[in-house]
Amino acid sequence: MTTLPLPDGRATLRSLIAAHVPADAAEARDQAAMLAFIDAHADCLGRTNPLGHFTGSALVFDPAGRLLLLWHRKLERWLQPGGHSEPEEHDPLETARREAHEETGLTDLTPLSALPLDLDIHRIPGRGDEPAHDHLDVRYALLTRQPEAATVSVESRALQWFAVEELGGLGLDAALWRAVEKGRRCLAAQPTASSSSSSSSSPRM
Repeated sequence: MTTLPLPDGRATLRSLIAAHVPADAAEARDQAAMLAFIDAHADCLGRTNPLGHFTGSALVFDPAGRLLLLWHRKLERWLQPGGHSEPEEHDPLETARREAHEETGLTDLTPLSALPLDLDIHRIPGRGDEPAHDHLDVRYALLTRQPEAATVSVESRALQWFAVEELGGLGLDAALWRAVEKGRRCLAAQPTASSSSSSSSSPRM
């Protein structure tokens, strides 16, 4: 049986997802489901597919290891910045950086790695004319050295930096916790970030 090549955008995305090393069985299941979704749906990017679509999100850290979260207006919970890809975006890292900039106002967002930090599929409840659907989320770790520049966007009611020990009471789901732990390890492996963490004294927002 001959396998036809995927269009460039989907092929790039598929290669990126296939190369990811999952941390546990749950992430492995989501990885397999993402690959199957890419193979089955030409419109897996953007937001036209009513069954679901790929999204990009960012775990934004400062040099002190704090994590920036927003209180989402629609979902009413603390989440990382992120959202849908634009039609011309085939790289979820591009989507994650753009969404993080739009939702936080930060401009100095440096990827801690060009590779995905984590993969997660989660269900989005129906709202108005939009049916319930899946977000196939590709997550990245980003670093800002100007945490005080973060500003609330129209999509959130609040934006706040949290130390790791403050995250326990926020109701984060298991997949986001997994990504947070990965992000902390990724940040610790950055010599410039870890060396400046002791001198960071930016105010909480």
